[in-house]
Amino acid sequence: MTAIRVAIVGLGKIARDQHIPAIAETAGIELAAIASRNASIDGIEHFATLDELLDGRPDIHAVALCTPPQVRHAQAAAALKAGKHVLLEKPPGATVSELTPLVAVARQTGRTLFATWHSRFAPAVEPARAFLADRQIRSVVVEWKEDVKVWHPGQAWIWEPGGLGVFDPGINALSILTRILPRTFFLREAELSFPGNRAAPIAASLAFSDGTGLSILAEFDWRQTGPQTWDIRVDTDAGRLTLSSGGSRLVHDDRTLVDAKQAEYRGIYQRFVELIASRVSDVDLSPLVHVADAFMLGRRREVEPFIED
Repeated sequence: MTAIRVAIVGLGKIARDQHIPAIAETAGIELAAIASRNASIDGIEHFATLDELLDGRPDIHAVALCTPPQVRHAQAAAALKAGKHVLLEKPPGATVSELTPLVAVARQTGRTLFATWHSRFAPAVEPARAFLADRQIRSVVVEWKEDVKVWHPGQAWIWEPGGLGVFDPGINALSILTRILPRTFFLREAELSFPGNRAAPIAASLAFSDGTGLSILAEFDWRQTGPQTWDIRVDTDAGRLTLSSGGSRLVHDDRTLVDAKQAEYRGIYQRFVELIASRVSDVDLSPLVHVADAFMLGRRREVEPFIED
């Protein structure tokens, strides 16, 4: 079987740190080209734009869109119409409504559209889902706090409308919650903290519930220095289940169930290969819907300006 020839569009930090190594380690797929205005890789054919790539490399089977979400809709539509399979880095778009037409185009063209949520491929996520499937859940608390200056240095687009601000990492927590909790939940109230000089929030306090009245509280913050916090605590009738380190560690009360590093992006590309082979798409928008609800329902609070050092 011929390996899937994939091109990366947008050669930023996430593409270099995660996508390129994952493609190299995944059977059935190979990196064939790059499209980026400002960066290239020695030994890999380079194009300045996606349009140039589509014209110059008709043999490409798929594209991985690692560009900012504000421009992904047009890029994904162009790639699908050119007969390419499309992988969308998270978040899959700048709005919820723009994704539905892409699903339709993928179906019409017989191509795969894959909206990725890398945190769902962390090693503790599926064991947590299995544990919670038949438990009575009493409460859920999420703390997702990190230093934006460490993880997104100099990325001005992330503070613009559509860039999501603190929801860029916070959506990772939401992608895990929507995978592991057995019932659909919804937002009841939210407070979003906006720096006086930015168009996107730097922190958010969220309160969710479900049809049973379950309390789900989440705190997202981009101002944490020192050790970073990516924890989800679920109290159940069988004790407390804690996912920590972004889903790499799982503890039931005092007993460690999972403590392992897993190449999340390798899981993403394995899944992409499987989807293409099966001629199906995978586009779950529930994490993005919760973010949209937060912007719709959240009270705005202005906080101190954010200054990039």
